[in-house]
Order: sequence, then C-alpha cells, then structure tokens
Amino acid sequence: MRVYACQTDIVWEDKAANHARVRALFERADFQAGSLVVLPEMFATGFSMRPAVTSDSAERATQTFLAETARAFGVYLLAGLAVDGKDGKGRNEAHTYSPQGELVSRYGKLQPFTLGGEMANYDAGESLVTFDLQGFSVASFICYDLRFPELFRAATRRGANLMIVIASWPGTRISHWMALLKARAIENQVYVVGVNRCGSDPALSYPGRTQMIDPSGEILADAGGQENIISAELRLEHLTEYRAKLPFLADMRSDFFPSVS
Repeated sequence: MRVYACQTDIVWEDKAANHARVRALFERADFQAGSLVVLPEMFATGFSMRPAVTSDSAERATQTFLAETARAFGVYLLAGLAVDGKDGKGRNEAHTYSPQGELVSRYGKLQPFTLGGEMANYDAGESLVTFDLQGFSVASFICYDLRFPELFRAATRRGANLMIVIASWPGTRISHWMALLKARAIENQVYVVGVNRCGSDPALSYPGRTQMIDPSGEILADAGGQENIISAELRLEHLTEYRAKLPFLADMRSDFFPSVS
C-alpha cells in the first residue's frame, strides 16, 4: 500500500487559508489512486486552546473540505481537526475519508496534553479506533498518545499492524518524537507513520521530522524540516514474514494487560 505523509506549515487559526494551502500542495503531488494520504494534527487551525475558534462542528467546513478533497484526488485521507465536545470544550480528533468522500474512521485523542492546557479545553476520547485498508488494520493516534505505549500495545492485540500518529510536536522535544516512533514500531512489530507539522505558531516552533518506519525500526522516509510530502510503499507480506521470523508478540503476557476498549 502506498502511503503519503504531508508535512504542512499551518496558518494560525485560519481554516480557509489552511484548506487552500493543502489543496495547492496536493495539486503539485501525484498521488496513486486508492492510496492513504495523511495530514497533521489540527491541520486547519494549529494546536490552539480556543475550541470556540478551532471547532468544526457548526459549519463543518473542514469535514466538507476533507470529504471533497479525498473524492477529488481519489485517495483515503486521514487528517486531524477539532469538533465540539461537551460543556463548551472541543474534541481533538482524527478523521479518515474514502475516495468516495465517505467517513470511514473517527478517532478522539485518548490522551489530551495536560501540560499544554489541552485537558482543560478538549475532552478525551473514549476508545481505540481501527479500520481496514488494503489488507492492513490501521489504528490512528494523536501526538501525546505516543508517550503511552499501552495504547499501542492494546491496538496491536486488537490486530492493528499500521499505526498512524498525527502531531504538533515541538522542537524542544523532537528527539523524543523520533525515539518513540521507532520504539512503537519495534516493540509492536508494526509499520508506524508519524506526521508532524512544521513552521511555528505564536508560542512554539515545529521542526517537522515526519517519518515512516517499518516493523524492524528501519526509517523508510523522513521529511526533514520543510513543508513537503514524503511517501513509501508499505508491504503487508514484509510485515507478515518479519513477524513469522521473529515471533516476539506470541510471548506477550496477557495477565499484564487490562482491557482497553
């Protein structure tokens, strides 16, 4: 399966500008029909703690844009956006649209970033979400989720073999980003696609380093620090052969795993 990771520089709290930016970036690309294309966390607004500004639930402009863009380019499109939560809060989510423009997956970030004020402004998600795509079982995660390996292990135990992590991961901790992406791939024997933003917002700078990593921890592609699109062919047969050669997952101790929905 061909996967494209789109590392974008996000215009702060400006949905229309970011929609236009992504559309222009896509028009310069040459996507393979039916492939998976991934955008960063809250790609239409940046990681703002103002859900009244970021939320898409009223006019659904970003959801409509994603559905129409997936259909126009004939791809599966996974992207981060904010929607309405409860009691004035938002929800930080990842949505996936099919080449027909239909919603096929909707995931709410399980671990809002408490240190950055996200827990106070956005509701946490309730469950893991997986969906099937070209033989892969795909699990989506968002940014701070990456620091909680139990979430990824639970997804692996559910059958996921491709983990997508979309993020607004700042430069001050970018070494953690790269180390944790590789760790999640190695320990779960899965493909990991980590899509970070680049550029800056009023508070932080983001160095990108979007990466695609295979089940052995080999980096298949790295976007560096500038706005661009990288891609890789993810081979299910390679993953299956690697797991058969090194069947580490069979030795997991089930008595140490609480149930995760």
